[in-house]
Order: sequence, then C-alpha cells, then structure tokens
Amino acid sequence: MAGYRKLGRPTDQRKAMLRNLVTALLDNGKLETTITRAKETGKIAEKMITLGKRGDLHARRQALAYINSEAVVAKLFDEIAPKYKERNGGYTRIYKLGQRRGDAAEAALIELV
Repeated sequence: MAGYRKLGRPTDQRKAMLRNLVTALLDNGKLETTITRAKETGKIAEKMITLGKRGDLHARRQALAYINSEAVVAKLFDEIAPKYKERNGGYTRIYKLGQRRGDAAEAALIELV
C-alpha cells in the first residue's frame, strides 16, 4: 500500500517505517516527522480510516494486515472511523514546522482532523 516516494530506503525498510508511522498516527492522533514522510503517511492513514468506515470483517482483517497493533485497529474501528462517518475523505492535516535543528530537514506535523 506504500505510495510513490522511495524516501531513501530499501523497500522492506520503507514499508516497515510507513507501517510504524501509520500505527503511531492512529494511536496518538498526531505525529511529527518530515514533510515527505507525512505525505506518504497521510495517504495510507486515509485508506485505513476508509476501511474503518466500512466496518465489516474483511475490512478489519485488511487493516490488521497493515497496522501492527490489534489495540490500534480496535481504536480505529470503534472510535476514529465513526467520527468521520459523514466526511468524504480529508481525514488528515499537515502543518509545516520549518527546518529541524539537527539536520535541517523540513519538519511537519500530521494530525487527524
């Protein structure tokens, strides 16, 4: 389910990193990372929320195949997805924070709307 950016990593590391970022975003509601990682994380998180809105067993199993934690999947289907029942997409928001001090990478804050 990964997007089109390679993020300077081999495929297996990139997929694992995005799975962890999506899990953390859905668990905490917001996440601070670089802009490109935030954009990729947002794409996948929106797909997971859409699965949560479907709410059937197949959608739950698809979400479990991607998200690392069963507790986060339960939270997605029970708390997060019902909030967006009337909304047709646009579940995440990205704020640019400027440059990070250590490596001057463009930092961003991604959060659930």
